[in-house]
Amino acid sequence: MKTTVTLAATVLIASSFLAGCATPHQPSNNSQNYPQPSSQGYNNQQGYNTQYGVIDSIQVSRASNSGGIGAGSVIGGLVGGLLGNQVGGGTGRAVATAAGVVGGAVVGNQVEQNRSAGREVYQVNVRLDSGQYESITLDNVNDLRVGNRVRVENGRVYRY
Repeated sequence: MKTTVTLAATVLIASSFLAGCATPHQPSNNSQNYPQPSSQGYNNQQGYNTQYGVIDSIQVSRASNSGGIGAGSVIGGLVGGLLGNQVGGGTGRAVATAAGVVGGAVVGNQVEQNRSAGREVYQVNVRLDSGQYESITLDNVNDLRVGNRVRVENGRVYRY
């Protein structure tokens, strides 16, 4: 009975951490939240926040680590808590569970940082038809090249 309660408490704490990691969609600072009216005489409202333009530049950079609590920390803490719960009895079990959660979170965070270190991302700068510039960060540019006519829709870039 006590093991079930401790396990349920560990799962509840881990799910609380997961809920705290969720971030709502935040539009780019360089774009407007509504579609631009079309001056070309055709309907460009294929999706929410659709804009058209030309790729001005593509820059390669390294992904930066956010330093926050990520999935690695949460999963590591959960696994560490479950393993720590298997050790000892009574107060010793509670201490081992807490130490397992903290130790697992630290190890999981380090593994996540090592995995994402050195990952290349592409910053695509688009000159929109409205005259504004928008910068979009992508994991892969596929067939996008400087000078391509593109559609920017919901933070993604598509050839047009």
